[in-house]
Amino acid sequence: MYYNVLELKDIIQNETEKFEKKVLLQNGDSCLTAIALKKDEMIDTHSSVCDACVYVFDGEAEFHFAAEKFKVKKGEILMFKKEEDHKVLALKDTKFLLIKI
Repeated sequence: MYYNVLELKDIIQNETEKFEKKVLLQNGDSCLTAIALKKDEMIDTHSSVCDACVYVFDGEAEFHFAAEKFKVKKGEILMFKKEEDHKVLALKDTKFLLIKI
């Protein structure tokens, strides 16, 4: 995968009826992962062992944290600290990169 030029739209397809993910790079707990969700699909409450950010490159999703929710749409980035419980709801068919550092 190193030294490759990738088209974001081609990294992961949204063709199945459920959550899809593709790990692009990983080093210990740090990783770069492409994720695709269908409209109204949810990733249940979980947390990360690393600080993280998501870059939505297609669609729109809500990220729910304990006291707040954030609507993140195409072209936007959301950053959050490790060990923050959260869940994700796709408001449209959505694709995003998850970056854990």
